[in-house]
Amino acid sequence: MSKTRINILLPEDVAQILSAVKNKSAYIAEAIKEKKLHEEKKRLRNKLEAAYKEAVNEDYELYKEWEDTLGDGLEE
Repeated sequence: MSKTRINILLPEDVAQILSAVKNKSAYIAEAIKEKKLHEEKKRLRNKLEAAYKEAVNEDYELYKEWEDTLGDGLEE
């Protein structure tokens, strides 16, 4: 795997955390990958939630259309 050198500025508290880490590059790379994965899962979760809410609304509208006929022919 090819690698690219970059220079970054970090807040002092984050730099302090990294001072105890032996392989800083690997640590930062893993943190970035985890953050990206977390964001993707959140995006997919939001998309799924929106689709679910839409399906619920569609189901309710369909129910309302048929509500009057549900009891047709049934004696109470």
